[in-house]
Amino acid sequence: MKYILCEDFSGRPVPFLFPGRVAHQDMREQLPYARVLSAGYIALEEGRFVCSGGDAEIGAHSRAEDAECIAAFFKPADNAES
Repeated sequence: MKYILCEDFSGRPVPFLFPGRVAHQDMREQLPYARVLSAGYIALEEGRFVCSGGDAEIGAHSRAEDAECIAAFFKPADNAES
């Protein structure tokens, strides 16, 4: 899977996960947020998210904190606000 992590209108990071066959640039064009924080590939390995790579076309790459940030959206307390 691929992901793009954007900054929402309140300054919080918001992840978008999408299939590998969709180009990062094509997904980026669909997002309403102005600022991309990072982008790359995401996988679930041994029960943990692992982020890697990036996309030169949108000028973003994965960061060390991305996996933890994305995982937080799968916790019940965080989903209440989403």
